[in-house]
Amino acid sequence: MNESSKTDKTLGRPLEGLVVADLTRILAGPFATLNLAHLGAKVIKVETPHGGDDSRSFPPFKDDSSLYYSSINYDKYSIALDLKKQDDKKIFEKLLAKSDFLVENYRPGTLERLGYAWDDLKQKYPQLIYGSLSGFGLTGPMAAMPAYDLVVQALGGVMSLTGHPGQPPVRVGVSIGDLASGLYFVIALQAALVRRMQGHGGSRIDIAMLDCQVAMLEGSLTNYLSTGAITESLGSRHYSIAPFQAFRTKDSYMILAGGNDRLFVQACEVLQRMDLVQDERFKSNQLRCQHVDVLEAEIEKTLAAKTTEEWVKLFGEKGVPSAPIQNVSKVATHPQVIARNMIVDIKDPVFGNIRTGGNPIKMTGIPDKVEHRGAPTLDQDRSSILEWLDQP
Repeated sequence: MNESSKTDKTLGRPLEGLVVADLTRILAGPFATLNLAHLGAKVIKVETPHGGDDSRSFPPFKDDSSLYYSSINYDKYSIALDLKKQDDKKIFEKLLAKSDFLVENYRPGTLERLGYAWDDLKQKYPQLIYGSLSGFGLTGPMAAMPAYDLVVQALGGVMSLTGHPGQPPVRVGVSIGDLASGLYFVIALQAALVRRMQGHGGSRIDIAMLDCQVAMLEGSLTNYLSTGAITESLGSRHYSIAPFQAFRTKDSYMILAGGNDRLFVQACEVLQRMDLVQDERFKSNQLRCQHVDVLEAEIEKTLAAKTTEEWVKLFGEKGVPSAPIQNVSKVATHPQVIARNMIVDIKDPVFGNIRTGGNPIKMTGIPDKVEHRGAPTLDQDRSSILEWLDQP
C-alpha cells in the first residue's frame, strides 16, 4: 500500500486500546485525561466514595449535578474506591494490572502512604506509566505545599504580567496554571508511551504546575536573566512588538498586530497614514516600542472614524492581522469555530444535551468524534468495570 493510500484511510483514534487509571480531580488532571479520552484512551475515574471528584461540588447545578464537572469529565467512566480498604485496594490493583497509565494529582506522598510507591509499582507492573501532577513537583522545598491555579499564577509571574500598569494584579481569565500543566502532562505521558514502545518499560512522570508557568514566561524571563530588566504589566500591549495591542475604534475595541515592518507599512496603508511610516520615531520595531504611547494615540485618532467591523474588513483585505474582541457568545457562534467542530454536543444523563468545547487536535484519516458519552455519575460504571476486570 502506498503512503497516500494509508493517509486517506479512516483510522481508529491514536490511543484506542490504552487504559488510564485516573485518580485526578478538579481541573489540571481531569483536563489532561479528557484530552487522552479525545485521543481514544479508555479513562476510568477512580473516585472516593464520599463525594468523588471535588469539582462535583462546583456550581452551576442541576438536580445536584455540576455542569463544571460534566464539561471536563465527559467520555470517561467512574468507579468509587476507598484505597484505605483492603477489598477496594484489590479492585484497584486489578485495574493497575490492565492499565497503561496511572495518573494522579494528589499532594506528593499521598499514594506512597497508601502503599503505591513507584519503586513497588514498577516491580509489579513493569509497563505501567505513572504520572503525577502537583503544584510544585516531587522535589524542592515546596513539594508538600498545596496549590491551586491562582497560587501558581501568582508565584509563576503570570499575574505580574497581566493587567494594566499601576492597577491591582489580575488573574488570567482562564485557569492557565491548570490548563497549561494539564497539556504538559499529556505531552509527557505520550512521550513515556513512545519510550515504552522502544522497549524501555514504564516511567515515572513528575509535572509541577509552577514549572509549567515558568516555562511559559517567554522572553520576559530571558530578558531578566540576560539584562536584569523586569517586564511589568502592559495591558494588551506586547513588550517587544508595536503596534501589537487593543485599540479603540468608533464603536468598540479591536486588536491590530503589526508584527513586523512590512505589516506596519500595510497597516498604515489601510489607515491612509503613510506619514507614520515616514516618521523617524516609527522607522523600526525597536523605535516603535520606544514611542508606543505616541503611536497608539496616532492610530486611535484614525481608527475613531470607522467601526470595528469596518476596520477589520479593511485590514483583512490587506492581509494585516486584526480581529474584534469577542465575548464567549460570539466565539460559540463564530463560523470558523463551527467549521472546525470546536463546539460539540454531549448527551448528559442529568443535563440532557450539553454543548461544550471540542477537540482541537485534527489528524489525517481520523474524523472528529461525533457522539460523546456524558460525564459519569459517581460510581456509575462499577458493575461494567468489575466485569471487565474479571475477564482474562
